[in-house]
Amino acid sequence: MDAVGRTEIRIALVWRGDPTTPPPKRFDRITEALAERGASAEGVVYDETVHDAVRERLSNVDGVLVWVNPLQDGKTRERLDPLLRDIAARGVWVSAHPDVILKMGTKEVLYDTRDLGWSVDTDLYRTESDFRARFPLKLAASGPRVLKQYRGNGGQGVWKVSLLEGTGEASQIEVLHAQWGSVPERLTLGDFMDRCRIYFDGDGRIIDQAFQPRLPEGMIRCYMAGGRVAGWGHQIIKALVPPPPEGPNSEAARPGPRIMHPPEAEPFQTLRRLVEDEWVPRMQDRLGVTDEELPALWDADFLYGPKTADGRDSYVLCEINISAVSPYPDSAAAPVVDVTLAGAAAARARRPAVS
Repeated sequence: MDAVGRTEIRIALVWRGDPTTPPPKRFDRITEALAERGASAEGVVYDETVHDAVRERLSNVDGVLVWVNPLQDGKTRERLDPLLRDIAARGVWVSAHPDVILKMGTKEVLYDTRDLGWSVDTDLYRTESDFRARFPLKLAASGPRVLKQYRGNGGQGVWKVSLLEGTGEASQIEVLHAQWGSVPERLTLGDFMDRCRIYFDGDGRIIDQAFQPRLPEGMIRCYMAGGRVAGWGHQIIKALVPPPPEGPNSEAARPGPRIMHPPEAEPFQTLRRLVEDEWVPRMQDRLGVTDEELPALWDADFLYGPKTADGRDSYVLCEINISAVSPYPDSAAAPVVDVTLAGAAAARARRPAVS
């Protein structure tokens, strides 16, 4: 029993939206899994207009699971992240903690972990001047590139860049934005780099990866609960692929459905062993993330890389998502709740008793 006489662990599920709306259906399985373990779930809608009320509610639970994108409807997490840091410092377990997101959940993780076995040729530009000095040479030397802004979601600020002719900033290039409805555009490299200036605002930067030609074969989303695989999603994606003849806003241009699979699904067992036994532990060591700090729900997106000499698939990390992972397979609910309750119980045990 805790200091105020409660034995039941209370977990808040936080998402951005209209404060009058009910919890999204995507939370049902986690809510049910919490109830099966004798814990309760409390839906909390975050919006800047109810910031103080949200703080009060989150201060009175044992743990918090957060689904709030870094960029959504023109809003950021500028006020939410300090709130989450504050309640975590007061003894409430938070997943994902904003400091862990900064280590794992930005595009810079692709550069920081580029030598761990799950990457390809990857570069980082911290300033506009560095970008202008080095990117034209990289593009000319290595073929099509994919540029990604430091923080974003939904394809915002992700571009495929292909050199057509010429050299330097006067060269002609073709660019394609990753957001649905985009079409290839031809312009000079200098004009495009002018357009990218906004990605260096504040603490912004640009991550640069070699384009993967097997992109049309689909993306494998590896859902994680802490350090263990909790499920898979395979999807034929259309981002960074030229639109079909029907047009960029047609049904044919939409990504295919994400087909969910349990963690034991046979096609993904080689990747599972790599993720659980090699790549995630190496990432933790590199970034300084403990087992206890790993989010209860996160995912790593992989593209198919070049075939090996003996014909096997290789895999290339293209993104880690932590801030608002949805949808997720039903198989993820129980392991996510296991991680959540362990974290919340440990945080409760560390809080000082109130006399």
